[in-house]
Amino acid sequence: MASNDPSLILHLFLILIPFSYLESLQLATAANADMLLKFKGSLGNADALIDWKNGSDPCPPNTDNGWIGVLCKNGTLWGLQLENMTLMGLVDIESLAGLPDLRTFSLKNNSFEGPMPEIGRLGSLKSVFLSINKFSGVIPANAFSSMGSLKKIDLSKNEFSGRIPESLTALPMLMYVWLGENNFSHNIPDFSQQDLMVVNVSYNQLVGQIPKGLRKMHARFFEGNTALCGEPLNTKCKKLSIALLVAIIVVAIAVAMAIMGSIFILFCRRRPKNSKVDEVPSARQTRVAAYEEDRMERGSPENVGVKKKAAGKDHDQGRLVFVRNDKKRFELQDLLKASAEVLGSGGLGSTYKAVLLSGPSMVVKRFREMNGVGKEEFEEHMRRLAGLRHPNLLPVVAFLYRKEEKLLVSEFVENGSLVHLLHGSRSPNRPSLDWPTRLKIIKGVARALYYLYNELPMLSIPHGHLKSSNVLLDESFEPLLTDYGLAPVINKEYARQLMVAYKSPEFAQFGRSTKKSDVWSFGILILELLTGKFPANFRDQGKGSGTDLASWVNSVVREEWTGEVFDSEMRGSKNCEGEMLKLLQIGLGCCEVDVEKRWDLREAVEKIEELREEGEDYSSYASGGGTSMTEDEFSFSMNN
Repeated sequence: MASNDPSLILHLFLILIPFSYLESLQLATAANADMLLKFKGSLGNADALIDWKNGSDPCPPNTDNGWIGVLCKNGTLWGLQLENMTLMGLVDIESLAGLPDLRTFSLKNNSFEGPMPEIGRLGSLKSVFLSINKFSGVIPANAFSSMGSLKKIDLSKNEFSGRIPESLTALPMLMYVWLGENNFSHNIPDFSQQDLMVVNVSYNQLVGQIPKGLRKMHARFFEGNTALCGEPLNTKCKKLSIALLVAIIVVAIAVAMAIMGSIFILFCRRRPKNSKVDEVPSARQTRVAAYEEDRMERGSPENVGVKKKAAGKDHDQGRLVFVRNDKKRFELQDLLKASAEVLGSGGLGSTYKAVLLSGPSMVVKRFREMNGVGKEEFEEHMRRLAGLRHPNLLPVVAFLYRKEEKLLVSEFVENGSLVHLLHGSRSPNRPSLDWPTRLKIIKGVARALYYLYNELPMLSIPHGHLKSSNVLLDESFEPLLTDYGLAPVINKEYARQLMVAYKSPEFAQFGRSTKKSDVWSFGILILELLTGKFPANFRDQGKGSGTDLASWVNSVVREEWTGEVFDSEMRGSKNCEGEMLKLLQIGLGCCEVDVEKRWDLREAVEKIEELREEGEDYSSYASGGGTSMTEDEFSFSMNN
C-alpha cells in the first residue's frame, strides 16, 4: 500500500536531486567534449591540442585547469584561448555554437585565411580576438548585429577590406575595438552612441573626417591613414564649395567619355571588314570560367594544389626541376593525375602524398611564404641542399618555382613522423618506442645535425626547424630529417614567427639566433623523446625560458627525482636506466637558457655516441616507488 507520508516524499526528493544534477552535469560534459573534438577536426596543424581526446573531460570538476587552450571556472567551460599554435583550416562556428557558456574566443597569432568566421552566431560572446592571422575580404555590415554582449573585438593585423561594419556601432556593451593594420576603407562609422574606451583604426585606408565621438581618443589610434583628417590628428579637413565640386564631376565625366570614344574609334579601324563581332559569353559560361580559374588557383586534393600554367613566358614556372639525378623523373602532369592524400598542414606549408600511376609515392610540400625569393636564388639554394648526402637526411628530389608559391617534392616515408608515434593514439597496433629504438633515433638525428653544421657553415641555423614532426622514420625506424636549411628562402618575418630556432631563449631575450639555437631545439627534442611530453615551447612563442619542458624536467630531477620523468613505454627496459639518465643530462645541457653554458653540438654528439642500449642498472631510482635522488647523486650518476 502506497504511503502518503510527507516526510518520506521529501526525503526521497532530497536523495534524487543530487543524482539528477550529476547526470545532467555528465551529459553537459560529454556534449562539450564532442563539440570541441568536432571543432578540432576542422583545423589544420592541430598537433598542439594533444590532450583533446575522446573519453577525457575538457573542464574537470573543481578545477580551472582544462584541456590545452580551454578556459574553465569551477568545472565550467567559459572560453577558448587558442593562441600562438600555428593553427589553420576551417573555423567551425557551428560546433562552437553548441557550447552554451562560451564567453571569450581567441585565435590570436595563428595562420587562418579567408573570410572572417561567422562569429555573429555566437551571440553570448563578450570577447573576440582574431588578430595576427590572414583573414581577408569584406565583413558584412550586419556581421555583429546579434552580439549584444560583446565588449572587446580585436581584428587587427589581418587583411580585411571594405567598410568597417556598421553593426559595431549598435552594440551597447562595446568598450574596446582594435581594427588596425588592415585594408579598411571609406569613412569611419559613427560610434557616438557608445561609451568606448579604445577604437584603434591605425594603418588602414580610411578617409574623411574623424567622427565627433572619437575625437578624444589618442592620435596614434588613427595614424597611418593618409586621407583622414580632423581631431585628434593635426590634419585639417578641407571643404570644397558646391560649384567646385560640380566642376570636378563635369570634367571627370567629359574625360571618361573622351577616352571611351577614342577606344571605340581605334577598335573600328583595326577590326577586319569580314570579321564578326565576338559573341558575348552567357552568364553561365562566365561563371564556369571563373570557377575553373579559381579551382586552379586554389588547388584541390586531385592536383595537389599545383596551378597549371599555359604556354608562354610562364611556361617554365609550371615545370618540375629535378635536383637529384639518382631518382626516377616524372612530369608535373603526373602529379596532377596522381591520387592525393593530405598528410598535414603545418606552419610552413601544406603536405600531400601523391601516388603516381607508375613509380613510388611522393610527398609534395606547398610553401606560400617564400614569395620574396628570386628564381635564381631559390634554385641555387635548392641545388645546394640537394647536394647534401647523409643517410639521416630526407633529400629534396624536385621543386617547382612560382612567384607566389613553391613546391618541394621528396619520397614518401612509410612510418610517418616521430610526433605521431610519441603523441598520437596509443592503439595496440601502434609500434612501441622502447629505449633501443629511441636511442637509435636520437643518434641518427645527432649525426645528421652535426653533418648539416659542417656542410652549411654559412648558416647560423643550419636546420632552423628541428622538432619531432620534422623527424620521419623509415621502415627500420632510422630517422630522416626534413625541412632543414630553409631559413634563407623563407620570409624573415614569417620565419621568426614559426620556425623553432627562433623560439630559443636568446631570440626571446635579445632578438637574435646563434649557432647554438639549433642545439637548443635538439635538447628539447631529446627531452620530448625521453619524457613523451609535448614541448610547451612550441605553443608559446618567445617563451623559451618560461615554464617549458626543460624547466619541468629540471624541477623534477633537482627537487624530487623519480622515474616518472621517463615515458612509461620505456620503464620495462632492462639495465638501461643509467644510459637514459645520461641522455637526460645531455638534453638539459643542450637547452641551457644561458648560451655560454649551453653545450656545443660537437660535445653533445660525442657524448651521445658513447651511449649504449644497456648499461648500469639504475632501477632503484627509476622505479617510481618514492625513492628520491639528491642533486649531488644525480650529478655523480651523470658524470660517471
